[in-house]
Amino acid sequence: MLTLDEIADELCRRLINIFRRDADGRRPVFGGYGKFQKDPNFKDYILFHEYFHGDNGRGCGASHQTGWTGLVANLIDQLVEERRMATAPPARMEQHEPATVSEEIRDH
Repeated sequence: MLTLDEIADELCRRLINIFRRDADGRRPVFGGYGKFQKDPNFKDYILFHEYFHGDNGRGCGASHQTGWTGLVANLIDQLVEERRMATAPPARMEQHEPATVSEEIRDH
C-alpha cells in the first residue's frame, strides 16, 4: 500500500512523463504531430494544453491557456530538490567555542 506522499509523487512523475522524450525521442504531449516530434524548429517548444488524452498523453484542447499544466515546471523542480536532498550527505555539526558577547555590545 502506498502512502499519500508516494501517491502524490507517482502522479507527479506521470504528469512530467507526458512532456519527456521516450526512447524514440517522441514526446507523448505531441501525439502524432510529426512537425512537433521531429522538426528542430518545433520539437523543443513544449505546449501546455488544457487536458491530455488518458491513454497516450496527447495534448488536447487549447494550448494557449497554460493554466494548471504550467505547474509541471514546479513539479520537476520539487522532484529534483527531493532527489538532491535524499542523496546529500548528512550535515555535520562542527564543534565551536560557546558564543560570547563582545565587550562593546555588552556594555551598551
